[in-house]
Amino acid sequence: QLVESGGGSVQAGGSLKLSCVASESRFSRCTKAWYRQSPGKERELVSSITSSGDSTRYADSVKGRFTISQDNAQKMVYLQMNSLKTEDTAVYLCAACINPLTQTFRDWGQGTQVTVSS
Repeated sequence: QLVESGGGSVQAGGSLKLSCVASESRFSRCTKAWYRQSPGKERELVSSITSSGDSTRYADSVKGRFTISQDNAQKMVYLQMNSLKTEDTAVYLCAACINPLTQTFRDWGQGTQVTVSS
């Protein structure tokens, strides 16, 4: 299971750091990702990181502002969010471990709300 934390309310231009902790040891061997979902919008992949950390990906909308990182020993993945914009308001969800048959993430957290006000 995955549990996110670190969400909250912040003014535009501010920063937040999201954390996600896993309960299973396989987490360290998996690709991890952060998604977000806003009302009326499709779930969006924000960022991902491979188990080794040698490859990271970002949505164009967050490049240069968000940074994904991980601590496999602690079974944690983080999302540092800087220069937040009102359009970053969403529920942010942590995901891990891609199912090789479906190519979708197998493990999901419940999400943490991020609200950015102008």
